[in-house]
This record gives sequence, structure tokens and C-alpha cells, in this order.
Amino acid sequence: MIYPSIDKLLNIVSSKYELVHIAARRSKEITKDEHYQLALNEYKCQKNIGRALEEVLEGKVKVVEKDK
Repeated sequence: MIYPSIDKLLNIVSSKYELVHIAARRSKEITKDEHYQLALNEYKCQKNIGRALEEVLEGKVKVVEKDK
């Protein structure tokens, strides 16, 4: 089973496309700066993209939606 679940993440973010964009940007930040929002032993995923998704699920990455 993939962690974190897409169903849980879509309760936080409105669309899959926005989720991909947020996770990709956060993953690049992690790779560049090596700054983690959680302790390394708290992550279940080993790759930065999974860690970025975990941070979104934990509420460590704030999602702000623009008005259209």
C-alpha cells in the first residue's frame, strides 16, 4: 500500500494536479536545502517526494488557494 493515501491528501488539497505541484516544489526544496519539517525518524518514506507528501498530510506545508 502506498503511504500516504491519496484519499487523505485530497481532503487537504482540492485537486490531484495541485497536490503534484505542491509535492514537487517541496521535494525540490528538501533536496536543495536538506531542511526537513519532521524528524528524520518520523518519516515512513525514504525518498523526498514521499516525505513532501507526508509533510502535506501532517499539516507542515501550508496550502493557500488563490481566489479565481
